[in-house]
Amino acid sequence: MTEEAVHLTGLSREELERFAEGMGEPAYRGRQIFSAVQRRRLRSFDEMTDLPKAFRERLAAEAVASTLTVESRYVAADGTRRYLMKTSDGMPVETVFIPEERRDTVCFSSQSGCPLQCDFCLTAKLGLLRSLTAGEIVEQIVIALNDAYGVGAKTPRGTNLVAMGAGEPFLAFDSLMKALGVMADREGLFIVPNRVTVSTAGVVPKIKELATIPERPHLAISLAAPNDELRDRLMPINKRWPLHELLAACKEFEASLRPGERFTFEYVMLDGVNDSDEHARQLARLLNRHHLRAKVNLIPHNPADPLPYRPSTEERVESFKAVLEAKGVHAFVRRPRGRDIFAACGQLAARGGEPNRPALYQIS
Repeated sequence: MTEEAVHLTGLSREELERFAEGMGEPAYRGRQIFSAVQRRRLRSFDEMTDLPKAFRERLAAEAVASTLTVESRYVAADGTRRYLMKTSDGMPVETVFIPEERRDTVCFSSQSGCPLQCDFCLTAKLGLLRSLTAGEIVEQIVIALNDAYGVGAKTPRGTNLVAMGAGEPFLAFDSLMKALGVMADREGLFIVPNRVTVSTAGVVPKIKELATIPERPHLAISLAAPNDELRDRLMPINKRWPLHELLAACKEFEASLRPGERFTFEYVMLDGVNDSDEHARQLARLLNRHHLRAKVNLIPHNPADPLPYRPSTEERVESFKAVLEAKGVHAFVRRPRGRDIFAACGQLAARGGEPNRPALYQIS
């Protein structure tokens, strides 16, 4: 892909209409392109046979419909699929498809690597390579759905999206929101924001900005610790926006919650680090003090070398959960998916080669 080529997968229907008109074609050609790329999930101009051949040839000279290539694909015992993709400039992108009973879920990345250095997350060892474009975000979902169902086939159970792959979504905020807008179009993928959850480590200004967006996704906050001292160590972003600022932003965000909607706080359970009953009491006090409509997802740590942590025992997780619930905090245990292919939360790190060997940025 040349720098001048326009990535059509990241453009809205209206932008594609203007793009077609700029090429001297009627606006409806742009709508045809949008339908081909988004609804039918085609990734090659040659497949868009409803377009005149001469127009397709001109498109191939000025634009691209696909930029990501799948380097590796692994399937876990529970049906979870992990994809290692590569951008046109060689950056690794990881995406996970999670089959579920009612709706399947695609966990997508917003960045290649991540700058936040959370101590329990393998992606942090990569550092930030770059943020992804809107088109690269949308392409991940297109590739996963095509692999699961076939090109152009309808999704039998619908699709949920979670921005919990590699990267901090709120550091790629504009690209993320643009991608969600493109995917929400009923003439395309039609995955509306109400079926999307975005997880942040706590970028306070963007939490406040998200609250102002009428058609917004659900928000999840990664906490990992109930006090600043421990969170500073586990999640260095806390030194920039400590817990009192983060929870104040959440309280401000609460005004935008829809009926029945709650905050989701993600709490990774690290054996002997943040999983005591006292930690649970501290967490309950923290949330209750701010009177937040919230639930807490308890996530047993997904181990991977070279991370120094172990997952909390099942008994410890249940005890932690019981303390929270006794204090009036809704708590749930989130079971890991795809752990055997390193597709579980916190395990993505651009692996190539053997799926059960955690390498960093090793593309086979």
